[in-house]
Amino acid sequence: MGNSYAGQLRTRRFEEVLHNSIEASLRSNSLAPRPVFSQLYLEAEQQLSALEGGSRVDNEEEEEEGEGGLEPSCPPNPYQMHPPPEGCCTTDGFCQAGKDLRLVSVSSEPIDVPAGFLLVGAKSPSLPDHLLVCAVDKRFLPDDNGHNALLGFSGNCVGCGKKGFCYFTEFSNHINLKLTTQPKKQKHLKYYLVRNAQGALTKGPLICWRGSESRGRPSTTGTGSGPLFPPLDSSGPQAAFSGEPTPGTSPGVPTGAQQAGPVSDHPSQTAATGPAVFNGKDSPKTQQLVKNKLPATPWPSALGVVSNSGPPKKRHKGWSPESPSATDSGYSQGGGNRAKCESAGMPCVPQVGLAGPASLTFPVVASGEPVSVPDNLLKICKAKPVIFKGHGNFPYLCGNLDDVVVSPLLYTCYQNSQSAARAYEQRGACASQPISQETQLLLTVYYLVQLAADQVPLMEDLEQIFLRSWRESHLPETRQPQPSPPAPGAGAQVTSAQLAWLAGLAASSCNDSVHIIECAHSLAEGLSEMFRLLVEGKLAQTNYVVIIRACRSAAIDSCIAVTGKYQARILSERLLTPAEYQKEVNYALLTGKVDSLGAFFSSLCPEGDIDVLLDKFHQENQGHISSSLAASSATTKSVSPDVGGAPTCTGYGPEPRHARPFQLAVAQKLLSHVCSIADSSTQNLDLGSFEKVDFLICIPPSEVTYQQTLLHVWHSGVLLELGLEKEHVTKQRAERYVLKLDAEAQARFKSFLQNSSRNPHTLFVLIHDHAHWDLASSAVHSLCSQSDLSGGLVDRLLNCREVKEAPNIVTLHVTSLPYALQTQRTLISPYNEIHWPAPHSSGVDLYPENKKYFGLSEFIESTLSGHSLPLLRYDSSFEAMVTALGKRFPGLHSAVIRTFVLVQHYAAAMMAVSGLSQMKSYTSVETLEITQNLINAPKQCPCGHGLMVLLRVPCSPLAAVAYERLAHVRARLALDRHFEIILGHPSSSIAVGKHFVQQLKMWQKIEEAEWRPQTYLELEGLPCILIFSGMDPHGESLPRSLRYCDLRLINSSCLVRTALEQELGLAAYFVSNEVPLEKGVPSEAPESDAEKPSSTDHEDEELATEGSTSERRSPVKREGPRALDSASSPLSSKVSSSAMCGESLAQPGGPPQGEQARSPPPCSPSDEGRVPGDKQRLRASQGPPVVSRHSPGLAPQPNHGLKTSQRSVQVPVTSPSSRPSSSGSSSSPAVPPAGTVMLQASRCSVAEARQPPVVFLPKLAYDMVTSTDSSGLPKAASLLPSRSVMWASSFRPLLSKTMTSTEQSLYYRQWTVPRPGHMDYGERAEGRADSFHPRRLLLSGPPQIGKTGAYLQFLSILSRMLIRLTEVDVYDEEEINVDRGEEPDWQYPHHGDPWPDPELFRKLPFDYLIHDPKYEDASLICSHHQGTKGQDRAPARKPEDPHVRRQTSRMRLSKYAAHDTYHHCEQCQQYLGFRPRGQLYESTLHAFAFSYSMLGEEIQLHFVIPKSKEHHFVFSHPGGQLESMRLPLVTDKSHEHIKSPTFTPTTGRHEHGLFNLFHAMDGARHLHVLVVKEYEMAIYKKYWPNHVMLVLPSAFNSAGVGAAHFLIKELSSHNLELERSRQEELGVRPQDIWPFIVISDDSCAMWNVVDVDCGGDRSREFSWSERNVSLRYIMQHIEAAPNITHYALIGMRKWSSKTGSREVREPFSRCHVHDFVVLNVDLTQNVQYNQNRFLCDDVDFNLRVHSAGLLLCRFNRFSVMKKQIAVGGLRSLHVTSKVSDHPVAVVPAQYICAPDSKHPFLAAPAQLLLEKFLQQHSHRFFPLSPRNHGHPVLLVDCYLNLGSQISVCYVSSRPHSLNVSCSDFTFSGLLLYLCDSFVGASFLKKFHFLQGATLCVICQDRNSLRQTVVRLELEDEWQFRLRDEFQTANAKEDRPLFFLTGRHI
Repeated sequence: MGNSYAGQLRTRRFEEVLHNSIEASLRSNSLAPRPVFSQLYLEAEQQLSALEGGSRVDNEEEEEEGEGGLEPSCPPNPYQMHPPPEGCCTTDGFCQAGKDLRLVSVSSEPIDVPAGFLLVGAKSPSLPDHLLVCAVDKRFLPDDNGHNALLGFSGNCVGCGKKGFCYFTEFSNHINLKLTTQPKKQKHLKYYLVRNAQGALTKGPLICWRGSESRGRPSTTGTGSGPLFPPLDSSGPQAAFSGEPTPGTSPGVPTGAQQAGPVSDHPSQTAATGPAVFNGKDSPKTQQLVKNKLPATPWPSALGVVSNSGPPKKRHKGWSPESPSATDSGYSQGGGNRAKCESAGMPCVPQVGLAGPASLTFPVVASGEPVSVPDNLLKICKAKPVIFKGHGNFPYLCGNLDDVVVSPLLYTCYQNSQSAARAYEQRGACASQPISQETQLLLTVYYLVQLAADQVPLMEDLEQIFLRSWRESHLPETRQPQPSPPAPGAGAQVTSAQLAWLAGLAASSCNDSVHIIECAHSLAEGLSEMFRLLVEGKLAQTNYVVIIRACRSAAIDSCIAVTGKYQARILSERLLTPAEYQKEVNYALLTGKVDSLGAFFSSLCPEGDIDVLLDKFHQENQGHISSSLAASSATTKSVSPDVGGAPTCTGYGPEPRHARPFQLAVAQKLLSHVCSIADSSTQNLDLGSFEKVDFLICIPPSEVTYQQTLLHVWHSGVLLELGLEKEHVTKQRAERYVLKLDAEAQARFKSFLQNSSRNPHTLFVLIHDHAHWDLASSAVHSLCSQSDLSGGLVDRLLNCREVKEAPNIVTLHVTSLPYALQTQRTLISPYNEIHWPAPHSSGVDLYPENKKYFGLSEFIESTLSGHSLPLLRYDSSFEAMVTALGKRFPGLHSAVIRTFVLVQHYAAAMMAVSGLSQMKSYTSVETLEITQNLINAPKQCPCGHGLMVLLRVPCSPLAAVAYERLAHVRARLALDRHFEIILGHPSSSIAVGKHFVQQLKMWQKIEEAEWRPQTYLELEGLPCILIFSGMDPHGESLPRSLRYCDLRLINSSCLVRTALEQELGLAAYFVSNEVPLEKGVPSEAPESDAEKPSSTDHEDEELATEGSTSERRSPVKREGPRALDSASSPLSSKVSSSAMCGESLAQPGGPPQGEQARSPPPCSPSDEGRVPGDKQRLRASQGPPVVSRHSPGLAPQPNHGLKTSQRSVQVPVTSPSSRPSSSGSSSSPAVPPAGTVMLQASRCSVAEARQPPVVFLPKLAYDMVTSTDSSGLPKAASLLPSRSVMWASSFRPLLSKTMTSTEQSLYYRQWTVPRPGHMDYGERAEGRADSFHPRRLLLSGPPQIGKTGAYLQFLSILSRMLIRLTEVDVYDEEEINVDRGEEPDWQYPHHGDPWPDPELFRKLPFDYLIHDPKYEDASLICSHHQGTKGQDRAPARKPEDPHVRRQTSRMRLSKYAAHDTYHHCEQCQQYLGFRPRGQLYESTLHAFAFSYSMLGEEIQLHFVIPKSKEHHFVFSHPGGQLESMRLPLVTDKSHEHIKSPTFTPTTGRHEHGLFNLFHAMDGARHLHVLVVKEYEMAIYKKYWPNHVMLVLPSAFNSAGVGAAHFLIKELSSHNLELERSRQEELGVRPQDIWPFIVISDDSCAMWNVVDVDCGGDRSREFSWSERNVSLRYIMQHIEAAPNITHYALIGMRKWSSKTGSREVREPFSRCHVHDFVVLNVDLTQNVQYNQNRFLCDDVDFNLRVHSAGLLLCRFNRFSVMKKQIAVGGLRSLHVTSKVSDHPVAVVPAQYICAPDSKHPFLAAPAQLLLEKFLQQHSHRFFPLSPRNHGHPVLLVDCYLNLGSQISVCYVSSRPHSLNVSCSDFTFSGLLLYLCDSFVGASFLKKFHFLQGATLCVICQDRNSLRQTVVRLELEDEWQFRLRDEFQTANAKEDRPLFFLTGRHI
């Protein structure tokens, strides 16, 4: 590394002190290491005396060692400060009187400074980012040379005003410096303080203390001194430099350990803001610093003496006595540690390029003789050489340090690649040697040799070369063909003796582009030799000098100097941070350095100064211009839309605002991610607890972006949709929801946080738009100066504790550049990233849209192939001129030169278009094309619509210069009304002239008088140049009329992916799919196709390039990868040649004779009035401009500029405007008839040229974007993703083009880490996924693609979903089988009775018809009085149709609703059983066994009983065995609990089942038992830990709902007996035990009651109303009914919105009950559910209960709402093939087969196959029965659904059963299903059958089948055939059911 001092060293010990103090500082936890260098240097004379053993020097050495030189393991003895007086203030930054002394606090306050005193800034170790303001007597301060400071101190406190401090120790105590070392004014008084132009106190130059002359050597331009080893007191990229250098010093040109000294052309902060004012006066010291040259002293000789001294007098811990020198010792001991410090410990060492955007100089220990930098090196070389330290020791530099730059980045790269092998070894590979130093250097030489003349070395390239070489050497399996020269690998190590020879051999083939210098003793020899060659001009053609010292015995020393003018300038400028870049530009502007550039431009103009020419033109044409303006204004009025019959622009109109398919898809993805957060078991987001959505959008401090977002929110309607605002939302109301992150943001954000805490049931979405902006840590910026208040604001607000902990705030980061948020320490989980979806998948349009997005990849594609001009271009003539001027003016920053050149080009182009045709030679073809189309496009549209040209000037002062100059030229050319020039800056609003505002209002039909455009989108159609300033775009959208995006001035030296992509994102565009790009769109060029030259035969004419068809160029395929750019225009060529011909170049005259002869006369003002066709013909006749092709990799050679100029005149090539294709007239479009000329001229260019803009880039950026790696990925994508992150390791794979966005995110998450200044830096230890913030999401998508519309759409659907969570879809269907016109035979007499009277109720006939609409497809049940009903039933639904949906209605959940697992409210937390931290309630498993004779075995059930529910059960005392479930008494009248236990059978609905009855029961105590299958027990227990569960035996795992009902009833019957026995011992009568249970479906959501007002006569209409009530109300009403024990089954109606008076008039019905039944276990003891049933088991049970003579009662005024649940239940029963590996669905016709056939067996229960087959295909068994309701099928003892077309008649074979009278029926069939012994032959002989009626007998096996036929004597009346036997399609082990069918004889 280089040194930036020329001071004398005391001893060699300096090196180890410096080295170890740096390491100690880097290892310290504080962000700002302590300054340790202040006393390390002395004057030469003092140094020599010190070497003689002066005791004072020894004492100072001890102090230095104690201050900073020791290792952290040995802390220094703290300085013992006197304890402060009691009660005084001890706060850092305040004096003991409590007054604030910090510069940021008092900078704007008036301070009384006594005469002779100066304000200075003191540094406090505890406040590294602050200066404390002190007033010090200037006699005790040094002069400019560091001399003449009086010993002692005299100072005042500016806070409390206390005066007369005579000791610095006393003063340091008073201002609370809290020092750990002896207070010394030299160490702590650091800066002079000055007032800037605004009067604010700011940090000024360093105080030049004794010995600090070395910090700033005299510069060639006579500027003052600056810091050499500035304290490392800031973090981030500029950590190595003082933040505010003195005038004339470099504000941070990194120069390594031997910093290359102050740079004369770099400004200070004071220079940037105006003349510095010292304590209110002009500072003579400042003027002296700027004007005077400091005296040079003979340092090198003294240094030569000192450098050879021996070991230190006191041995330092880091010094080894065995080592030859301390430096060698430091390297041998700590080389690895140093690499770690440079790459990881420092916040600022980038690995971006050989010079990255945030690069910093790192002081590496140096040794050897000093090297003197020659004077006038910059003037001689035309660029500052950039020296990269390589291996080993680097010598000191002295002398003219301004003119060199030293960087450690190559050293860091070498160290990182050395660690690659170790990293790989840690990943499990075998141990291997790292790549040797010799191989590294040789590979570097190879790399430099193959670089082209216009290429700049990149660190990433070198890292990949090292990695590839090491892999090929050590990992044979990864070897791949290598295109680069064969690199020496580990197998064949390069020796140090071979190194120089091999390097020279490699460099011999590059025409001395790389020069090798071999040294014998030290690098100092080589550097001296290089400087000598530079001064002698012998390295003029050399771009890189490689200096090698290679000895056989020792390690090599090396460094590489970049001496090529182009490369050195770019690399030195890359070392500047954005802030330093701005300062340099400001300094150049304020000091007038740019005047020489203006003078040079003036010298080029043949007619003198351009301004003189402008004034002359203005005076000559003033009269003509005014008349032409009047004519044009009259024309404008005549074509205004107000005048009838005038032509108007019909093709132009505003874009309709609506959500596109892509935006809807992204909104859905966002919603699904939010739902997944809510669904996770972490309980981080409880969506069920929110009632509404609110939001706040945070955006960068850009006024245009703010207004743009406001309009988005206002027009989207989201505020109305979310219910946040009422109707008529104004734009002012929308401002509440958009927050601009500026100085006022904190107060508004605090209000947002208060609002969120006050409304816990509102979900707040905090949207951080443009989230890649301001990622600075608030910890770093919390003590920042007032000038940077915005720094860290995002971190301070969005990452504050309140946001992180608020359970109702979801943070959504939105960005097009997410890379800096995808690091190893990001807060955003990779599962919470949402990427914009790809438009295509396998060639299929995923989201069809009528627009195509045209982004970066499409722009790049346009450069690769196709016959059209590419949309991405660079201007080679502009680049050549900039390069030439860069050599002429080496002291000016490139940005200044580029800006002035481009402004000059635009000015010349405007003059050329206005008629000064001679100025065409002073602009480039590209700029002329832009200007012509800008000025002439409005003439094509009757309304005057034009195009926008975006001129991007990142540096605001340069943008202001460009604006002023262009506006001046426009005014002098009288183009004020032709186009507008707008200066756009983030902090300001848009200023547009009144004339253009009127035009915009007319076009957009705006009536408001005060309206002004506030966004760039509102400039649609306005012809304008938008000068867009600001270092970074802030998300501003540009209008569709943007045609040219001129990015030639972007800072292309800033090589990070984010910077490049955000600049190119400005051009992103939507293209209509209606106009195919390949065909192009009509050009807005002013010439019609008829007048376009069709070939290149106009050699003798020069064209005023009137426009271009480049707007219609498109990314279609071209032959090769050649990209077009224009060659040097005459001006560019002349400037290039003249600028390079040396100082003696004569002032050029006019253009060559031939050129003058071919120049057309100036266009007269009267041409303005010409009709478009004539004017086009005039201009088209002037011939084509000059264009040439260049390969993108080859730049025109600057030294051939003159030849290029001559050749460009002689060799005409078709112009962009005149060449339809690359060949001649064969491909030109057909010539239209002459009559179309006017039509074409009147077309609107904005409306028709819906084409992406043409983008012009700097050559560097163009090459970076268009060059690709082996996978096809643009090289720009492989750059460091952001300034605020760094690579975790150079040992990383390359990005691939095939990577998806998700894979790229994972790549960056693995391979990037945030820098210390990044807000995520201190977030978490790597690898700890639990520190992801659970409610934080990241939405990324390309720029300008519609992310704002997507997240606003997301807010809408999120709101709808929250409302939806409070709603439920319930079945809403009319009852079936109801005859509306017929009165029932008998009605219940008392309509007002709350409960039925059993005696009256028995008189009601039982209604056999099924009215539940879910049984619409079920067989009709006939009775004696209903036998002919149902003939005209509506056509049934087809169950096989999967798309049939039952009718539902959406209902708002009431406060009495049952809920699923997604409902979490505070009231039911205890009910649900969830404890904090996810701990579940304890529960125990109990077995409960009873015998059942019908099953022939003991039934063993298991109960899962939570501790909280054990009081419902009885356990045995000794063993705790479950004995019974407690039952209450019939006589119990308590209203606090529900007597009947509720059983809910369920399967597959652990999430969606409505088992939360807390609100439904209205807090009443109740017992709720979930009946689950054994294999589902665990999942149900997880979701419902506080519910009692009844677990069915494993044998019932495949059973249906009938088995669950059967076991519930049998368990309850057995339990009733046990309870009767238990309570009988307590004196309770058996009949007093409560016999009822509730069997409820798992989808019962809400319950309702009908209130009826009976108004007297029953025939009259009565009024009724329905209301929602709790289940508690209904159950307590039913349980309170008198004589309730007389009823066997009690149910209620199913709710329907179509319920009429008829249904609710009768209070009770004796009919079927479903879904929610109250079952009397005692009365139905002998009636069982059929345990085999899957379908209609409740209908079957109802019929059994009725036939047993028991009462079924339905309360018609109660109703239950059933939720539609799409999962579980019957839907979980699938019939699939048993033998297939991939189960597929089987149709019902295949459910049965012939016995012993080879039919494929099915994986389903036999009973299910039977029931589904009969439901679909029973007509195959009963051919006479379909639609024959007068002749039903007879069902004995069992109801089976035979389908809606067949009616059935149910009879019971049990004695004394109630059956319908069958004497009236002749049956069409008989179905005997598993008939028992009660069915006999005599029983069947009672019934009559039709001739040909069919019989179906179903039995468990074939043997039972035959026995049944014999026992029932069926063969007497029925005929059977062998082929009529069937079975269900089950395997034998699955126990199939067997059928036998027969015909009635």
